[in-house]
Amino acid sequence: MSTANLTRAETAERSRAIDVLGYRVELDVLGAVDREVGTFATTTTVEFTARTSTTWLDFLGAGVESVTVNGADVPVDYDGARIALTGLRESNVVTVAARGEYSRSGEGLHRFLDPADGQTYLYTQYEPADARRVFACFEQPDLKAPFTFVVSAPREWEVVSNQQVVEREDTTGGQVVTFAPTLSISTYITAVVAGPYHRVDSEWSGGDVTIPLGVLCRASLAQYLDADTIFEITRQGLGFFTENFDYPYPFGKYDQVFVPEYNLGAMENPGCVTFTEAYVFRGAATDSQYEGRANTILHEMAHMWFGDLVTMVWWDDLWLKESFADYMGALANAEATRWTDAWVAFANRRKAWAYLQDQLPTTHPIVADIVDLEAAKLNFDGITYAKGASVLKQLVAYAGRDAFFEGARRYFRAHAFGNTTLTDLLTELSATSGRDLTSWARAWLQTTGVSALSLQRGADERASIVQTDPRPHRLGVGRYDFDDTGDLVCVQRIEVDLADAHTPIDLADAPLVLLNDADLTYAKVRLDDRSLTTVETSLDRVRDPLARGLIWSSLWNATRDSELGATRYLSMAQRFSPAESHLTLLTSVLANAPYAIEHFLPEPSRDAARLDWLALTWRALWDAPPASGSQLAWARAVASAAAMDGSRAADIRSILEAGGPAPTGLALDPDLRWGFWGALAATGHADDADLDVELRRDDTGSGRTAYLRAKFSRPDPDVKAKAWESILHDRTLSNEHLGAIIAGFRAGARHDLVEGYGAGYFASIGSVWEERSIEIARRIVVGLFPSETTLDAADGWLATHADAPAALRRLVLEQRDHLARDLRAQAFNSLPDVTG
Repeated sequence: MSTANLTRAETAERSRAIDVLGYRVELDVLGAVDREVGTFATTTTVEFTARTSTTWLDFLGAGVESVTVNGADVPVDYDGARIALTGLRESNVVTVAARGEYSRSGEGLHRFLDPADGQTYLYTQYEPADARRVFACFEQPDLKAPFTFVVSAPREWEVVSNQQVVEREDTTGGQVVTFAPTLSISTYITAVVAGPYHRVDSEWSGGDVTIPLGVLCRASLAQYLDADTIFEITRQGLGFFTENFDYPYPFGKYDQVFVPEYNLGAMENPGCVTFTEAYVFRGAATDSQYEGRANTILHEMAHMWFGDLVTMVWWDDLWLKESFADYMGALANAEATRWTDAWVAFANRRKAWAYLQDQLPTTHPIVADIVDLEAAKLNFDGITYAKGASVLKQLVAYAGRDAFFEGARRYFRAHAFGNTTLTDLLTELSATSGRDLTSWARAWLQTTGVSALSLQRGADERASIVQTDPRPHRLGVGRYDFDDTGDLVCVQRIEVDLADAHTPIDLADAPLVLLNDADLTYAKVRLDDRSLTTVETSLDRVRDPLARGLIWSSLWNATRDSELGATRYLSMAQRFSPAESHLTLLTSVLANAPYAIEHFLPEPSRDAARLDWLALTWRALWDAPPASGSQLAWARAVASAAAMDGSRAADIRSILEAGGPAPTGLALDPDLRWGFWGALAATGHADDADLDVELRRDDTGSGRTAYLRAKFSRPDPDVKAKAWESILHDRTLSNEHLGAIIAGFRAGARHDLVEGYGAGYFASIGSVWEERSIEIARRIVVGLFPSETTLDAADGWLATHADAPAALRRLVLEQRDHLARDLRAQAFNSLPDVTG
């Protein structure tokens, strides 16, 4: 195993041996504007006490130039990942001068050249362990310390870090920016952002505290930045968390920076939160998109307390920050912003991610067993985030909201600027709730899998709830009936405690009975036969969007599990999606329906289903209210459907061409135009010349990424061969450009053009994992996994590579399981008269 893959055992030993007192990190990025310069100077001075004579610093870079230990130059002992330190005393000062490498993978110090104006932008991204790509450090979350950053950069650049600037000195050809020391934080949440960023400033005041606020993006995106809306959400969030946590925001300022080619949605660096610039909308956006952005802003803000102020000891307890942030983000969105129904999106979108992840063979407890960094990198998943948040929502219902928040307040006060484990949190929550939460934690945090709940009635019509994989639940059961206007409304709701496989309940029959009404627990819900019949004719009459979302979720889970026929699901999607008024629910259905066509229908049924789905999306686009969010959602659905069926190619080209007929009010912004061009390319109705013209129209960062996807979507064997070669061998590709080419390679209905690459995939992934960064390797391993008609190739690789890195095997196992689910569904949906 490479020494770059730090293990839990060795970092725990290092933590027992040293205490870090502080860092001074000096970075020289004056040469970043020269694309021929691939490295930067980085100097770390770290003070620490030691109870050992030897340890090591972590660094991944071009090389180490010198090491000084307690004032004495020592020989450099560097293996490419670790700098050995010897002759240590009780108190030590170590200085390391090295060369870091600018990143194109989104890991470490990422460099981006903006094609719109030729400007260069830098930002850092570290989680879980890429600070060592920028400066030498003790790279583990429990060795917290104050950091002082000093950055030499071009004079006209904006330079941002976790703390305020205390000195800015002009130098020949540049500036030296010195920041105030941070409070004691972990390496992975330090940050530096530098470049000619556009900046907008504001502030928030609460009580005696005033927090400076900043919002930044690339200069070429400034015209699209809705800073006032972002500030509004930020102020609402700071007010909500300050009041409920009873602990003032501790990190001084609050900058939020939207950065290019970002691998994540966002990162909670205290005082310098980074976001994907996909949240800077270049054109029309749906209300669901704005709600999603608000949720992310609030999720990251919750981390200032859960994760930054109090941090897990090791990545086993990653959930201590991510589950809480996911839950708190939704709660704050629902209670502090205009999105009062934010729990609808949580129930339908976030929990779908958890249900999917929890049914994979690689599922894990919320409190996971993370033995090393490669395992940690892959655990930022639907279990750690969405399942954990769902379980916390249930805990609040179980223990009481007041007790939950008081426990959180005690937790912050007891462990501020420290590190914790599950036990520390349970101690505080048990004390405030008056409940022993040990058994609850054992049932929910330390087990795997998702229960399925269904309603059964015996011969005497007495009802009971049947639970697979029994766990304790508190859930609502809603009886829905038609009112005088024909709407389906809840006429009775009871709360039930479950623990066993069968739980009798006193419940009269109704046209629709909805288990887990109000979404209090984490479980898949099956509809009984009468309820399913009601839903098939009257889903659009359910007025409560949360109930409607739970029904859509139930239908989709049953389809994925081959308990409901895919054609039956598609029939309901076609019937009810045009009337779906909640944009988050509509967006989910518009994604799930084509997925069902491509993955769950047998191959002979797909062409007709594709044609029908495109026809529906086309009609709905023209019928949608002008300039509405639903019109935009349907336009995007048309682009997706048209990539699989070319029957509307001429109409789509007409929309794109000046003067051609288009739906009234439809804003043809650059992203939507690229969606349409990508569809034309995937069906062979657009060539390189067409795409070149569109690129000249939108020669921006986003435009170039979309161009690559469309270019490699064309159904031509030579195009696919070139894409394959680029993916595996072009090391100059950025993370986003690599992802675009992978998406293009897989695009369209011509699976025959890529089915011959399966053997090459399995022959290559070992070297890909060994030679590429984890982020780049993950994109390739997941993105190129072959969609075949058997599991033989995947099973053969797994059988002959038992000693492959565990993280690589996990990815292959997960993709193999997705394929197995597809094949089971296709077999199920091939049975005569399948209705589910």
